Amino acid sequence: MSNSRDERLAALGKVIDTLDILRVRCPWDAKQTNESLRPNTIEEVYELAQALVNDDTDDLKKELGDVLLHILFYSKIADEKGQFDIADVANALNDKLIFRHPHVFGEVKVGNSHDVETNWEKIKLKEKGGNRTVLAGVPDALPALIKSFRIQEKAANVGFDWERREDVWEKVCEEIDEVSEAMKSGKQEDIEAEFGDLMFSIVNAARLYGVNPENALERTNRKFIKRFNHIEKSANDNGRKISELTLDEMEALWSEAKNLK
Repeated sequence: MSNSRDERLAALGKVIDTLDILRVRCPWDAKQTNESLRPNTIEEVYELAQALVNDDTDDLKKELGDVLLHILFYSKIADEKGQFDIADVANALNDKLIFRHPHVFGEVKVGNSHDVETNWEKIKLKEKGGNRTVLAGVPDALPALIKSFRIQEKAANVGFDWERREDVWEKVCEEIDEVSEAMKSGKQEDIEAEFGDLMFSIVNAARLYGVNPENALERTNRKFIKRFNHIEKSANDNGRKISELTLDEMEALWSEAKNLK
């Protein structure tokens, strides 16, 4: 059963009060800065992502709390510098949510979620202090796979997209041919460039068919790990190291692992 609004606000208030005390009384908390917290924040976000993949409710609650702590911590540091506090963060977020949802809080009409995304890009370009260009909102520090997906999403939201999604496969095939040609040249720089183009086109195909490439690749990673671990365990159970298995033996165990639930 969900907590009431007052209970939720009270819980957040308790965390803020606790952090205020720790900032004064705990030597570790007291010495933290934006720079010292940044690596931990990145780690916490990845741990949250893992909890989401695992669909572990208890772990998800814990990791959300860890990320929330960092949001509160950065706000506390800013407050100490006289810049802003958590109330300013929340108010700015609320204002942005209302501004970016004119189809809910205004007179704009939309037919589906795609219309909402397209409208968002137009709104972001109009926002004070917002993105000056369509792709400016894609962080440079994003991992390359996620970054390519977001670049393509944003470009598509302003109309730069395939008219028919089926046509993307011709582009994928074209990029495969160009990789093959680059391989013949033996020039590592050209090979890397063409592999990049191929991966970009595959990410584009995934997007067009409603597949998040990061999620898809992580699912395959986990599947590979599970099957490979089966090979290794089978070898160990028979008193052997995995490196001692022949390729045929590995492939037989791989096929066996594919049939396991």
